[in-house]
Amino acid sequence: MKISKKDALMWFEFFSILPEDEEIISKQQEIIYATFYQIETAIDYKNEILMSEITNLKTLKDRTCFVGDECKFPQGCRSCLLGTGLSAIRKTNTCNLSCDFCYNYGELEDISPVGEGMWEIGGTKFYDKDIDLLLSIQRKPTGISYVFLEPFMEIEKYFPIIMKFSNAGIHQHLYTNGTLATEMSLRALGEAGLDEIRFNLGASDCSELVIENIRIAKKYIRSVGIETPMTPGFYESFLKKKQMILDTKLDFMNCAELHLNANNIGNYEGENMYITRHGYISPVWSRALTLKLMKMAAQENWDLVVHDCSNYTKFARGLNLASKEGKWFGSSHYTSEFSKIPYEVFLPILQDESFKFLTEEELPDRYKPGNMLY
Repeated sequence: MKISKKDALMWFEFFSILPEDEEIISKQQEIIYATFYQIETAIDYKNEILMSEITNLKTLKDRTCFVGDECKFPQGCRSCLLGTGLSAIRKTNTCNLSCDFCYNYGELEDISPVGEGMWEIGGTKFYDKDIDLLLSIQRKPTGISYVFLEPFMEIEKYFPIIMKFSNAGIHQHLYTNGTLATEMSLRALGEAGLDEIRFNLGASDCSELVIENIRIAKKYIRSVGIETPMTPGFYESFLKKKQMILDTKLDFMNCAELHLNANNIGNYEGENMYITRHGYISPVWSRALTLKLMKMAAQENWDLVVHDCSNYTKFARGLNLASKEGKWFGSSHYTSEFSKIPYEVFLPILQDESFKFLTEEELPDRYKPGNMLY
């Protein structure tokens, strides 16, 4: 069904005012999914045009796209897309910043602690002394990541466990906004055996303090990069300080397509949104900004990898992880962040006169208002 934009808007205006407990019948679901397909197809078409303008565009076994020297492609991403995935290790339940794109926006004061002296790995609580037991029983992952929320709030607690996993030969990377890092703590991370560090430069609006910490990190840690959700604000700030950032000699830049959940979607009210494979909901500008940055990097021959960490990449990640876990053919961890479709967030793109569907057809009579039957 190639629903027209006019009919899609009419129906989505109706869906957006339905009571939360109102059930959607199958024909209405067809309308919804046809609309999502029309929007996604039009966005994909625009992004494919942008991709066609990027010289020397490369892929990692067709699972993601990047430009630059493949030797600098982050090993943590290889583990995610080709290996046994990334085993997330959680310790810190606090952060010193509050970012609009944060998945925990609005609830940072209410994040439950892991527990004194404990680490959360694979949903299980461990003491430091339990790590040897874990490594002796279960198959070692190709990579682990320290995530959620800001590890430099208590970075001294990370050094011993990083050393344990380093001695076990497991690749480790850590995420940080970088504002609390010091030369002493970055050196200690390198000495403990951290392989890779990723700075969310967008969290500090490209702070010169954080840019300097990226430069310092390169002295002590093997692979240093940026990983930031792509937003217009970050894109503009990056361009203003582009040369300063490139002069740090960082290895990679992971441009994450911003996807939203119930916590942060309100911060982007009124933006044009689309949904990928009925899963992640994203502003349409996020991946487009990534592709524009990749084009620039290729044209100017930046000495780093710029990686398109898109919703497609995350879809591939889910398939890879399920495969490595021995799940059934077609199984994936990729899914929606919403328990109920937020129909209202798609109204702006359907109301946008400059946004066109690629092809349109008249609705069959049985899908028109007043004619739809159970």
